[in-house]
Formats: sequence, structure tokens, C-alpha cells
Amino acid sequence: MTMNTLYYSPGTCALGIHLLLEELGEPYRLEKVDTTRGEQHQADFLAVSRKAKVPALRRSDGSVLTEFPAIAYWLAVTHPEKSLFPRDPEAQARALEAMDYVVASLHMQGFTRVWRPQNFIENPAEHEAVKRRGQEICRKGIGLMDEALAGRDYLVGEFSIADAALFYFEFWLVSRLKWELPANCAGHYARVLARPSAKRALEQEGLTG
Repeated sequence: MTMNTLYYSPGTCALGIHLLLEELGEPYRLEKVDTTRGEQHQADFLAVSRKAKVPALRRSDGSVLTEFPAIAYWLAVTHPEKSLFPRDPEAQARALEAMDYVVASLHMQGFTRVWRPQNFIENPAEHEAVKRRGQEICRKGIGLMDEALAGRDYLVGEFSIADAALFYFEFWLVSRLKWELPANCAGHYARVLARPSAKRALEQEGLTG
């Protein structure tokens, strides 16, 4: 039986895709790419994706899909019975809006400055300033997500791909930066952690929430 294969590195944004695969309840394969050892730049993985980053999803037909939003969207719309993407156009737009903000702004512009300041500037003497700017972006962004969650369990109605994105970012703030999440995000994080899909994904990656 052919199945999807997720190329991941433990604790990266691929965690959100891993969670979604578990939500689907269908067989899939995991292929670990140890980014701490630079395996994303080695020939085996470059043959999968020349972008040299995870997540990458080799689908059952052999084609490869990359980028968190694209993979998450494809998984959701090809399994409409799982209700991982809203059906109402307004709710769809809001889910995409939230997911894009997490991935493109909070992750790429905020957290990456904190975790890998060298990606933004080579001079080590300026790394602390880059990190501080990253923390500012993260704090502002998690505050906006907290506001979006006011009076809600999830970002747009029921659990969706937007929540999978927010979850991996919340996981980073809690596990890597040791931040205390604002109240609504803390509740969201706890709800996602309680989902069997999240428990299985974290266990398979050797992580604790």
C-alpha cells in the first residue's frame, strides 16, 4: 500500500503537519531529517526537496509538496470529512489569514530572529539586538493571537489547520523560550495538547509539551 511520507525534524514546524496527519487517522510514514546535523543539506534529502528544509511531504503518487501552508491545506481539502478546513468562505479566509500570520510573521520574522540571529546578520556583536527584535515580534504576535481566541476554543470554529500552525508556535514559546503564554493561548495550547493526535505526534518525535 502506498502512503504519504512526512520528512520532518523533531520539534520543528513539521510538528504541526505531523499532528494533522495523525488527525486524518490514515497510515503514513515518517522520515527523520536531523537538521541539527545538517542532514537537510545532504544529497538524500536534497533529492526530495532542493529547498533543504522541512516539512516536505512525499505523497502516495510520488510527488513532493513543500511549505507548511500548502501541505496543511492539501491534507485538509483532500479529507473534507475530517473538517480541518472550514467550508464557509469567510471562515476559510480567516483560517488562512491566521495560518499565514503564524508561519510568515511569527515564525519566519519573529522566532527565527531569536533562534537563528545569524540568518539575519553575520556580525555576532549584533545578534543580541536581532534577538530582541525577534522577541518583540513574538510578543506582539502572541498577543494578537490571544485576542483572536477570546471567547473561543479554537481560532475559527472547530479545530483547523490554523490551530495546527499556532500550536507549533506555542510549543516553541513554551519549550524553547520558556515563556508563559497569555491566558487564551494557554487554554488553546492545553486543548491541542489534550488531543490524541498531538499526544501521538509528540511521542513519536520524542518530545514533551
